[in-house]
Amino acid sequence: MNTAQQNIELLAPGGDVEAIKAAIVAGANAVYCGLDTFNARNRAKNLSFENLTGILRLAHHYDCQIFLTINVVILEQEIPALFKLLNRLVNTTIDGIIVQDLGLFNLIKKYFPTLNLHASTQLTTVNAGQVAFLAKIGASRINLSRELNLKEIKNLTTIAHQYQLLTEVFVHGSLCIAFSGQCYSSSVSVGNSGNRGRCSQACRDEYETTDVGKNFPLNLKDNSAYFDLPELVDAGVDSLKIEGRIKGAHYVYTVIDSWHQQINRFITTGRLLHNDNNLRKVFNRDFTNAFLKADLTKEMFIDNPRDHSVQHALEKNNAVTIVHIEDVKKTLYQDKNALGATLNDKIKNLSIKQRQLTLHVIGQQGEPLTIRITVEDPSNNKTTILEARSESLLSIAGKTAIDQPAIEKRFKNIHFDCHIKQFDFSKLEANLYIPFRELTQIKNKLTFLLNDSIDLLAPVDVPKLARHPKINPQPTLSILISEEKDFHLCDITDADVYFKLPESFKEDSLKFINLLNDNPQLIPWFPAVLIGKDYDEAVKILEQVKPIQIVSNNTGIAYKAFEMGIEWIAGPFLNTTNSYALRTLKEELNCAGAFISNEINRIQIKNIRRPENFKMLYSIYHPILMMTSRQCFFQQTVGCNKASIEDGCMLKCKKATTITNIKGVSFAIDKQRGGYPSIYNDEQFLNIDIVNDLSDQFDVFFIDLTDIGTGSKAPLDKTELIRHFEGLLKGKDEPQFQLYEMITSSTHQQYTQGL
Repeated sequence: MNTAQQNIELLAPGGDVEAIKAAIVAGANAVYCGLDTFNARNRAKNLSFENLTGILRLAHHYDCQIFLTINVVILEQEIPALFKLLNRLVNTTIDGIIVQDLGLFNLIKKYFPTLNLHASTQLTTVNAGQVAFLAKIGASRINLSRELNLKEIKNLTTIAHQYQLLTEVFVHGSLCIAFSGQCYSSSVSVGNSGNRGRCSQACRDEYETTDVGKNFPLNLKDNSAYFDLPELVDAGVDSLKIEGRIKGAHYVYTVIDSWHQQINRFITTGRLLHNDNNLRKVFNRDFTNAFLKADLTKEMFIDNPRDHSVQHALEKNNAVTIVHIEDVKKTLYQDKNALGATLNDKIKNLSIKQRQLTLHVIGQQGEPLTIRITVEDPSNNKTTILEARSESLLSIAGKTAIDQPAIEKRFKNIHFDCHIKQFDFSKLEANLYIPFRELTQIKNKLTFLLNDSIDLLAPVDVPKLARHPKINPQPTLSILISEEKDFHLCDITDADVYFKLPESFKEDSLKFINLLNDNPQLIPWFPAVLIGKDYDEAVKILEQVKPIQIVSNNTGIAYKAFEMGIEWIAGPFLNTTNSYALRTLKEELNCAGAFISNEINRIQIKNIRRPENFKMLYSIYHPILMMTSRQCFFQQTVGCNKASIEDGCMLKCKKATTITNIKGVSFAIDKQRGGYPSIYNDEQFLNIDIVNDLSDQFDVFFIDLTDIGTGSKAPLDKTELIRHFEGLLKGKDEPQFQLYEMITSSTHQQYTQGL
C-alpha cells in the first residue's frame, strides 16, 4: 500500500487523565482508556464518567479519537449496570468500544448500533475464520494477536479489509508470554482473572533456579517494532497500538512522541530514524521484535522483570568504574527529568473540566420567554452563545408564575457534560406565566444544541429473557480423549466421546481425517488457537470428514462449521459467562450448545438463561490450564538444543517438566505432540458440588481424560473414572468418595470463588 494513501493510526494507552493528555500532545491519533468498571486494566487509575466526557472534548479538539475499553467477560448480574453505562455512552461522542465478551457484541449490535465495536486482543484473533466471525457479529476493527508474524498479519489484514474491517497491531510495550484471553494463571493461583482485568502477572514472578540457571524463566523482553514500520505499512495495518495503561504520563509521552516522529519521517521521506534512545530512557525490559520476525529464540527472554533503562545506559557507555557508572546514571536521570519537564509544560494548560454555563433568563409581558446560555469550554478556551424561545407569549400569572425556583429546578441537569455556574434573572419580569410544558420544550432545544445538535437517545431497558427448558432431563456425561490407545473407552460408556485435535497439523491432517472417518463415534474437539496453515488443515478436516457434530474452542472453526451446516458446541475456552454470549453464538452461528466458563461460581452461573433448544455444558474434571504460549517454556527451564522454535518443534516435541515458584508450588509444563507448550496447575479441577447444586441447569457434565497436564502424576484407571462419574450423575453417594480417593490432588476453588 502506498504510504501517501494509507492512514496510519498511532494508538496510545491512557491509564489516567494525565497520561491521556500526554498522548494527545505527543501526537497520538487515538487513545484507548477505561472507566473504573468493566475494563481489563484494573490496576490503572482509569477514569470517571465525568472525566471521560471532558477527555472526549479535549481529544476531539486535537483531532484525536477516544476508544473505551469494556474488554472483560461480563457476569449475568452485571447486565443492568452495563445497560446503564451503555445508555450513557450512546449519548457521548465516543469513537469506539473495545470488547471481549461475546454477549456484549450481541447487546450493542441490537440495542446500541451507533457504537463502533472493536474486537479486543483478548479474543485471540489469529485466523481468517475468526475475522469472518467478528465481521458477522458486528466488529468494525480487530486487534490481531500479538504472537503473529508479519506474513500472518499481512494475510489477515488483507482478509479483514475485504470485510471492511480495520486491523490493529501491537507494536510497543510489555509482552505476555501467554496467548491473550487464554491465560488463567492469575485466576487459578490468586483468584484474580486476566479475563476480568486483574492479572497478577505470574509470568513476571520469580521461580526456583531452573536447570539452565534462570530465576524468571517466563519473563519476556518488551515488544518494539520501532524499526519494522515499513513492513507494517506494507502489510496494510491500519493502527499501531502502544501498550501501557498502567504506565505513567512520562512513559506515554516519550513513547508516543518517539513513534510519532518515526511515522512522520517515514511518511514524508520513506526513511526511518535509526535512534531509539528515548524509548530506552523510560521503563523497559529491553526490546525484542521476535514475534513479528517469526524468530522465536531464547533471546526473547530477560532474567529480570524490572526496568532495564539504567542497565542499557551503562552498557551503551561501557561504564565499569564507580565514577563512570554514577556519571552515566546522573545523565540518564537528567534526561528523564528534561523529558518530564517538557511534558509538564505542554499539558499544564489542558483542561477536561465540564463546560461552564451561565443561563440568562429574559422575558417581559407580551414577549416570548428567552433563555440564552453562555457556554465556556475549558478544553478549547472558546465561548459560545446558545438560545431558545417559548412559542407562547408571557402573560400575567394567575396562581402559578414562571419564577426563579421553578426555572432552576427544571434546568439544573440540562446536560451531563455541563455545570451551571449561575443563573441570571436580572431581565425577567416578575409574576409572568407560560405553560410549563414550554419550559420543557426550551430545555430540550437547548440540550439538543449543547449535544452538538444531535438528539439524545432514549434509554433502552434490559431485555427480559425467557427461561427455556433443558434438552436433556437428566444430565449426561461426555468425555475427552486424545490418543488411539483410549478408543476402547467408547465401548464401555454411552457418553459422548470427544477427540482432541492438536493445534498444529501442517500436512498431517490426513492422519486425523482417516482416523475420524474410521471412527465416526468420535466427536472432533478443536483447540482455541489455530494459526495459518494449521487453521487451513483444520478446515480441511471439517470438509473431508463432515462430522455430524463438533466442539470448537475457536470461533474461526465455528464459523466454518456454521457455513457448512455442521452442528457445533462452543468449548470451555471461549470464556462464556452470560446469557447474551449464548445468544450471540446461537443467533449468529446457529450454535447448538456451549460450555459455561469454569472461572465463575454457583451464584454467577445459576441465573444464566439458555436460548431455546440449546444445551449447556460444564467441565467437572480436567487438568487446570494456566497458560499456553507460542514461545517455548523449555528454553529457560530444562534447556533445548535448538537455536529457535521451528515447525518441527510443534509437530515432534513432547517434552514435560515442572517449574516451582519461590513459595514452593510446582506447576507442570507439558507439550503434546502437535500442540503448544502449556503450563498446568499442580492440582486437577474436580467439582462434584455443581452436580448437586445445578444439575437442573446443565444438560451435560464433562470430564477430560487426556494425559496432557498431568505432569509426573501417576496415570489413573480411566475406565474406573468413567464408572464413578456415571454413578455420580445417577445420584449415588459412593462415587463421590471413590473419586476423591482416586484424584488425590484436586481443587474447585474457582467454583467457590468465582470472578
